[in-house]
Amino acid sequence: MFKNVEFANPQFFWLLLLLPLALLWYLFKRRQEVASLRISSIKGFTVKSIASKLRSLLFVLRLLALAAIITALARPQTEDISTRTKTTKGIDIVMAIDVSSSMLARDLKPNRLSALKEVAADFIKKRPNDRIGLVGYAGESYTKTPITSDKSIVLNALREIRYGELEDGTAIGMGLATSVNRLKESKAISKVIILLTDGVNNSGFIEPKTASDLAVEFGIKTYTIGLGTNGNALSPIAINRDGSFRYGMRQVEIDEKLLKEIASVTGGKYFRATDNEKLEEIYDEINKLEKTEIEEFKYYKYEEKYRPLIFLAGVLLLMEWGLRNSIFKSFI
Repeated sequence: MFKNVEFANPQFFWLLLLLPLALLWYLFKRRQEVASLRISSIKGFTVKSIASKLRSLLFVLRLLALAAIITALARPQTEDISTRTKTTKGIDIVMAIDVSSSMLARDLKPNRLSALKEVAADFIKKRPNDRIGLVGYAGESYTKTPITSDKSIVLNALREIRYGELEDGTAIGMGLATSVNRLKESKAISKVIILLTDGVNNSGFIEPKTASDLAVEFGIKTYTIGLGTNGNALSPIAINRDGSFRYGMRQVEIDEKLLKEIASVTGGKYFRATDNEKLEEIYDEINKLEKTEIEEFKYYKYEEKYRPLIFLAGVLLLMEWGLRNSIFKSFI
């Protein structure tokens, strides 16, 4: 009945201090009312009435009733809180992912592309109030999924991204331009591209500078990520007859100057991920940098619990009155 109960007016509990004072007053008054008689023997007095011994029960009932009334005045109540959220600043995000053969290098575990997909999935799950789209690029680019608020669609599309869907190469300008095209009509207050690559621009018919100028024109911020260890990495160097890759050590080449320029002119930031842990840290930092403003509304519903106490006090007082005028009447 009183589980998870709080009191709206707890100051009334100070009145409980009156109860021990009332008890002391009752004991003093009772001693004053009892007369004493000195006799040599009490053999002729054999009163064994239980009622006379339980006369104090009347006062106890009255104290309990008073305690129930004081507790009722403190207004016990339960609180039910429901919340509703309203997104006041939405962010549209396009993740441009390099799917060239070099993304199969094994300096990240199990390889760069698989590591990226795992980290990117966690990032998507942490953005429940934003719309997200995916762009894949290698020697050319394509839209894997347009911006959408349905995270299950985005996550399924991310899982399906793999090498071999596009002509090999690294067309950074094409990947960035396709991402801009997906966001240019967006009405969101903030528009963001997260572009990841592990190489240098060597394909495509749109220059990265042209694509970054388009991003500036449409007010799109771009975060760029260079993926790959420092030095050499175990990378695909040839294709076997069965279609599998032959691996060997290859120098990691990332056009960091270009990526820094793209991030700088668009108001974003450049990051370098050399291992799985660093890649996770980068996406966590981007998640913190791009905060969605959410307005939360709380609705409070209170249920008063004082009525049972008033009822209990009434029953106790009624019992006290009934006993006083029946069983204990001749002893008062």
